[in-house]
Amino acid sequence: MRSVEPEVFIVARPELDYDELARYLREIGGESWLDRLERGEFDAQNLAEFAGRLCYRSFEPGLNPNVTRIRTDQTQYLQNILASAHGSVLEHISFSFVLHNVSRVFTHELVRHRPGVAISQESLRFVRLSDLPFWFPDWAKEDAELMKRATAVLDQLEEFQTWMAGHFGLDEEGVKFAEKKHHTSFMRRFAPEGLATGLVWTANVRTLRHTIESRTAVGAEEEIRLVFQRIGELMKQEAPALFGDYVVEDGAWVPGWRKV
Repeated sequence: MRSVEPEVFIVARPELDYDELARYLREIGGESWLDRLERGEFDAQNLAEFAGRLCYRSFEPGLNPNVTRIRTDQTQYLQNILASAHGSVLEHISFSFVLHNVSRVFTHELVRHRPGVAISQESLRFVRLSDLPFWFPDWAKEDAELMKRATAVLDQLEEFQTWMAGHFGLDEEGVKFAEKKHHTSFMRRFAPEGLATGLVWTANVRTLRHTIESRTAVGAEEEIRLVFQRIGELMKQEAPALFGDYVVEDGAWVPGWRKV
């Protein structure tokens, strides 16, 4: 048994093609909007603003005869997007995370959030277990008798994994991958649900806002709460104008605007 801690890595984020944006904006006469942008660091916010302004052709006053004045400050503009629940523009902005050393308890809860996400998870049908990575919350680590018994159970399950690999001869020369897969699929049935695993999880900003709120709530499961508190911190750095309305209360991320 190997003790691990859940980790979060952002592996992909929006990157705008400003030349193509300029080419489109020249067509409608709104190219000067680009001069107000801070490029690169906050592309997620720039994409949200672009999508919102396209809906009303509000890059500059006069492009739409109904629009005589516009908000020029991006933070104020995006706060108005959030306040008016114009959440569809946030669906264009996606981030990809590697969620590492999270349990299958965690992943079973995470897959309940389906709209606006993509998931690729480590498959124990193909990946054979040689040790059992496992996360223990701090309160469990402080209980000596609990840890002694829990470790004994995990060590026994781990030993059984090793025994099965030898029993099935999985490392013998000439064993075909299809046969290995067949036995590994059976062996995973004896892995505990708390086993640490990993996945790539991609979500758009609209989904992220909802999931951060629901999965950091006081009543949420403690591991998923821990992970989404971290995701909330990362997103506040990545797009402060889109996540800066949250107030953290006892670890719960409470948004200033809901149902965006």
